[in-house]
Amino acid sequence: MDQTERIPALRTIAMPADTNPRGDIFGGWLLSQMDLAGSILAQKLAKHRVATVGVQAMTFHKPVFVGDEVSCYTDLVRIGNTSVTVQIESWARRRDEETEMKVTEGQFTYVAVDENRRAVQIPKDST
Repeated sequence: MDQTERIPALRTIAMPADTNPRGDIFGGWLLSQMDLAGSILAQKLAKHRVATVGVQAMTFHKPVFVGDEVSCYTDLVRIGNTSVTVQIESWARRRDEETEMKVTEGQFTYVAVDENRRAVQIPKDST
């Protein structure tokens, strides 16, 4: 799909503080950006606070570099009784380039929780 037609759930710039000793962006930093992006959709659908309970099928396709603009796109996979599964793709645009490239993707599962952090039912009208 042409990314210019999609609105990212989250967009950020990879900074020097996000690197490993070799100067590449930590995979964990990228994973955390994806988790934030997915939680936006999950919380909207669950109409409750959500907690991340699983990451499935995580694939890193290309590295992310300092200065890259990183955009995370989300798509609903499934809504269960208490959980929401979201497919998340991260795309990077290099500093001096116009086109984006897919750098990673994965499925994240979130559970709706109450103020006591106990799982709660997701309203049936959430889709």
